[in-house]
Amino acid sequence: MPYLDVGEDRGRAPLFCVHGSLNDFRVWGCVLGPLTQRHRMIVVSLRHFFPARWDGVGDTYSIAQHVQDVIAFIEKLDLGPVDLMGHSRGGHICFRVAQQRPDLLRRLILAEPGGELDASLDPDYVGGPSPLLARLTASAEKIAAGDVDGGLAVFVDTLEGAGTWPRLPAIVKQNLRDNATTLIGQVRDNRPPFSKADAEAIRMPTLFILGARTKGLLPKVLHALAAHVPYSKTAIIPNATHPMFEQAPQKYSEVVLDFLAS
Repeated sequence: MPYLDVGEDRGRAPLFCVHGSLNDFRVWGCVLGPLTQRHRMIVVSLRHFFPARWDGVGDTYSIAQHVQDVIAFIEKLDLGPVDLMGHSRGGHICFRVAQQRPDLLRRLILAEPGGELDASLDPDYVGGPSPLLARLTASAEKIAAGDVDGGLAVFVDTLEGAGTWPRLPAIVKQNLRDNATTLIGQVRDNRPPFSKADAEAIRMPTLFILGARTKGLLPKVLHALAAHVPYSKTAIIPNATHPMFEQAPQKYSEVVLDFLAS
């Protein structure tokens, strides 16, 4: 698993970071400077993400696989409990790591963790196919057919609103293109929904981070989890949406550092 190891220990637990869908270790670049002033950061690219080049074939891409990969990596570090931070799909992975191996973690940071809620957390739960999965599948089908930008536009516009893709900076678009084929695997994720029992099982201090302008399912999921994770707090990044640490890196870094120092 490729990774960056930046900063010094300074007697503190290392901060281990897990990216979300279509990203890789480069996505944390905006906050490496501020956060490494106080913490050693170990920033991974998950299986099949850049710098890997994957064709989308096979069954080695899943939430369960990535959870086991992260657990194995932290065990291999052998540095004692780490602080674990994940964004979006990476937040879901970190949540499951915390469930399965709390002994490996000191603190947990979840920036808009991706996923859905079951009936124990969502009074409006009706079951059936996920509308988000339908959009993800449409995106993956375009990418598999060779229309990479068309597929990425569907995905980005689903999260950030119609017309977002053309406005993205060129470097952000290229990073997404580098990981486009991972969406082909992601439609087979079989991601389990979050339950009340799942949330209550997270026993380490946990910080949830929300972009103030994020819309849709992500805020609903975050608030439901935060209400039932016993030792949790929530921080809101003003004027930010889902890519909050890219939009407001200084504010994001401040809330992370304050939590880790508290």
